[in-house]
Amino acid sequence: MNLRMTGLAAVVVFTVLLPLAGASAEPEPLSVPDDAKAAAVNVPGNAQKDAPGNAPQCGPELSSPEGIEGQTCVLTEDGSTWARTYYRNATGTELRSVLTLMGPAGRTVQMHCPVSAQDEPGVCETPREPSRGKADEYSAVSEFAAAGDGPLLLRSGSNSVAPAPR
Repeated sequence: MNLRMTGLAAVVVFTVLLPLAGASAEPEPLSVPDDAKAAAVNVPGNAQKDAPGNAPQCGPELSSPEGIEGQTCVLTEDGSTWARTYYRNATGTELRSVLTLMGPAGRTVQMHCPVSAQDEPGVCETPREPSRGKADEYSAVSEFAAAGDGPLLLRSGSNSVAPAPR
């Protein structure tokens, strides 16, 4: 089902963006004075926009037999790092979730997020914190469990590998 939804989402995105790409083809050349080019290069943060460390580090999309789906990522932007988990709860019951961002020198940030019983996509994020190392020094884990002392239903990590097909 995840593959079908991903394919359908890609078709919708391309259908929407394709007319926009055609309408904006061959833009008029813009002349920018050399001193303006130099000023733009020296703006703080410009180099970070295209830095390879800004790519999200996401683990695989996982699902449990009980009906919870999730994917966990570490994101970096403008000198900040945070964790985000995307989920869908099709269990029919409210769940609890803990999202943990682990960084260099044993630093951790935890968020407790309520997960409603609606079968709708949801997101949980940790607060953005100043980056204290390289992006690959961070990892994140999200855990979904039944309310109260219920069992763990799904654990998703940003640096996990996809499970082998059965």
